[in-house]
Amino acid sequence: MDKLARVLATRMSELLGQPVLVDNRPGAAGNIAADLVATSAPDGYTIFMATLSSQAINPHMYSKLRFDPIKSFESIGLVAKYPLLLVVSPQLQVNSVQDLVKYAKANPGKTFFASSGNGSPAHLAGEIFKTSTSTDVRHVPYRGGGPAMLALMANEAQFGFETIPSAIGHARGGKLKGLAVTSDQRSAAAPALPTMQESGLKGFSVTSWAGLLAPAGTPKDIIAKLAETTRAAIASPSVKDAMSNDGAEPGGGTPEQFTTFMVDELKAWGPVVRAAGAKVD
Repeated sequence: MDKLARVLATRMSELLGQPVLVDNRPGAAGNIAADLVATSAPDGYTIFMATLSSQAINPHMYSKLRFDPIKSFESIGLVAKYPLLLVVSPQLQVNSVQDLVKYAKANPGKTFFASSGNGSPAHLAGEIFKTSTSTDVRHVPYRGGGPAMLALMANEAQFGFETIPSAIGHARGGKLKGLAVTSDQRSAAAPALPTMQESGLKGFSVTSWAGLLAPAGTPKDIIAKLAETTRAAIASPSVKDAMSNDGAEPGGGTPEQFTTFMVDELKAWGPVVRAAGAKVD
């Protein structure tokens, strides 16, 4: 998200004629940043790079949130969608999804999957894998995607799901082995890798995403200006190229369409979180 935010901010600064600054507020899978923006002045000067985790997964994971994922914000627009990449330790004699399923079944309770944290898309993708393959794999949460990838390289964990921008460099460099992408279609960033569905896991589809929000009550004319600028930035060659290199699909659309999208995502991920039994309190 940091890389995407900075690429977008650079182009938005050019379009608006004033600086757009990125202020990282990590922690609690995006809740800290979301809460900060939800309680900021609705003047258009503080906006939020929202994610699948912050708006659609966390509300089902945390029993006490100080913001409402929909009502506390005004939508600006969907920025990008990201498939996840299934990667395994290079020390593992596994070269396909079905190889991994066989390995996990041969090592019940001894096969671990790393994630960037409890409730992250990577965590829930692993839980979906566990359920859909009827395997006894164990979750190991780390403090971010970087530490999770390092754990895989060291074979502390055997497999994991991570966004393509975080994992593709390690896979291309041979530090990890990429097996499949979680989107419905193959990714332009890794065209040789099959989808999870092509690999035999029917219905397996997980796509992370990012979009911009402003505090509830931000005037409509400001939202309209930010939405117009966001769409123009996404359509510019510099941002499109950066997204393509990272395997992202550009977003777009109206603020109203982004709100509808978030509401649908919030509904869709509830059953997944409950089935996984994942809670953070």
